[in-house]
Amino acid sequence: MSIEAHGPCLLQEVKMADQSLLSESALGWSIFALVFLVILSFCWVYIRKYQSRQESEVISTITAICALAIALITSALLPVDIFLVSYMKHPNGTYKEWAENNETRGQIEDTVLYAYYSLYSLLLFCVFLWIPFVYFYYEEKDDDNINKCSQVKNALKYTIGFIIVCAALLLIGAFVPLEAPPNQNGTQWEKMQYLFEELGNNHGVPALSFSISSLTLIGMLAVITYTAYGMSVLPLNLIKGTRSVVYERLENTEDIEEVEHQMENIKAKVLQRRGRHLEIAESHCCTKVGSALRPLKILLGIFFILFALLFVVALFISNLDKALHSAGISSGFMVFGTNLTNPLNELLLTLQPVFPLDYVLITVITMYFVFTSMAGIRNLGIWFFWIRLYKIRPKRTRPQALLFLCMILLLIVLHTSFMIYSLAPQYVMYGSQNYLLQSPMPPENNTTWTTKTCDADAPQDECTVTRSYLFLHKFWFFSTIYYFGNWVFIGVFLIGLLVSCCKGKKSVIEGEVEADDSDMSEDEYVH
Repeated sequence: MSIEAHGPCLLQEVKMADQSLLSESALGWSIFALVFLVILSFCWVYIRKYQSRQESEVISTITAICALAIALITSALLPVDIFLVSYMKHPNGTYKEWAENNETRGQIEDTVLYAYYSLYSLLLFCVFLWIPFVYFYYEEKDDDNINKCSQVKNALKYTIGFIIVCAALLLIGAFVPLEAPPNQNGTQWEKMQYLFEELGNNHGVPALSFSISSLTLIGMLAVITYTAYGMSVLPLNLIKGTRSVVYERLENTEDIEEVEHQMENIKAKVLQRRGRHLEIAESHCCTKVGSALRPLKILLGIFFILFALLFVVALFISNLDKALHSAGISSGFMVFGTNLTNPLNELLLTLQPVFPLDYVLITVITMYFVFTSMAGIRNLGIWFFWIRLYKIRPKRTRPQALLFLCMILLLIVLHTSFMIYSLAPQYVMYGSQNYLLQSPMPPENNTTWTTKTCDADAPQDECTVTRSYLFLHKFWFFSTIYYFGNWVFIGVFLIGLLVSCCKGKKSVIEGEVEADDSDMSEDEYVH
């Protein structure tokens, strides 16, 4: 029977359902578009802040800005993914009118999936082609006896190695079977045919998932090295402050009295020339500005240390829950149900229905990762085993170092999605979805319906899993490695916190001037 036969009321309901679908989808994507513009602006300002004034290069700057922006935009897609699956259902666990059709739900999920396809493909392009080519191009440029054509050829020659690695990862991910072939006694050709059919049915998701997951392992090492240390050193440096500039200058003077005598003579000359008193406020302008900012820096430091403690506590509870209640190492420490209360998971689940409050919190977490990682990178520098390759300093970072910095931040941001899952697994998998559980009630076995929160133990047809989770958790052994990596992260953070507490105030020039800076232009230090 046609819709028209049911009368205008049914047509009106269909139109209202379509309008509801469009409005709710538009809300998620419109906020994503706004965040997209904010991310581009942030990346431009942030990269320009560290770019060298003496050796700036347009191509390296654009490459760093675009690559970091793509990574941040990818992480910004996660709350939209969670929002769309959450708003398919009512709080009582039933699907909304527009989401009752499996085809409609599939279209929405495919939209998010294609967005992940595009962004993750761009990330692979940046990591394995664009950034390596630009880096080696400028490495060859340091040789004055080489022409442009030779620069491009040599850069391409070195970049081919990265392309080969990328192709190998894609092939491994594409043809490593997630499940055993149904016909174990079949011929090799039948088994290969099964693999190709699986590749076609999955639309290449395992290949891309394996490649991105492999990159996040490198990102995990960067998070353990830089982010864990930065989370401890950044807030304590803000709280303790730096030593006085005047004190450090006088500390290195052999005869302080002679310097003071010279200062008195200079003041006297100024008084004679100007015919007025030298105001003390002018001579100590910078000191007053620094003093005015001290309370703000202390408050910011306290916020950072509290946020770090919340982060580590949530990560510890999540890992402890996996250690006690998971399905084991072969499942990637998958936890069924909610066993231990995780404060960050509960907070995100509470904020999610009031979209975009959870989006704001996810953004804060991601940017917190970026800032603390930068603090770790600035304090430690970029090393290759025991050899320090580059120093990262505002206005004095070389093009090659800028590309290295961008690559590290890209991998750290890429790993953020896995860290957020470790912190709030239920939120990342299902958002705020509920479902109805049917259960008989004795003695008459009357059927009752109970509303339950969606978790890993929920029926597949009752709860929609986010595309992010399906995309990034196809291979259980990656999840297992992340689990042990989280324990190492917690240990490094605690060691870094202890070391930072024991250290005194930071020198005002620490990290800004090094012993091997004599080969650089003096003009660079004027600013």
